Amino acid sequence: MFDPLPSHVSFPQLEEQILQFWKERRVYEQSLEMRRDAPRFVFYEGPPTANGMPHPGHCLTRAIKDLFPRYQTMRGKLCERKAGWDTHGLPVEVEVCKDLGIHSKEEIEQYGVEPFIQKCQQSVWRYMKEWERLTERLGFWIHLDEAYVTYHQSYVESVWWSLKNL
Repeated sequence: MFDPLPSHVSFPQLEEQILQFWKERRVYEQSLEMRRDAPRFVFYEGPPTANGMPHPGHCLTRAIKDLFPRYQTMRGKLCERKAGWDTHGLPVEVEVCKDLGIHSKEEIEQYGVEPFIQKCQQSVWRYMKEWERLTERLGFWIHLDEAYVTYHQSYVESVWWSLKNL
């Protein structure tokens, strides 16, 4: 009735086979295409700060985040999943200050505010490949290619618009 199970399983090999299966058959894309005319459920990811390596805590939060759109998909809804990247804030600045050996506001001003901002914007993309690989390996289906980025002007303006209209 069933094929016998192997006595030893290579989990890394099995993982690669599953990822290849999903990719070749476009499983995520098909889940969207099948529900093109269904009621919509839009999911905006609460974005991680990508200027550090992903760690086990990120795996947990990504697994939890994935529950909601996956559940809505199983209920027959067209579930559009929008990725995001948090590119603002203290973690980014601390990382850049550490890299540059800067310890004060005065040192940032000596370095130059504009070059410092550019360095911060560059630093958030340092570990992007690792984040993309983790996302794929977790089976967290989300539109990474069309992610919102919190330092893009369009995002900043949308936040101000939202606050104004509250």
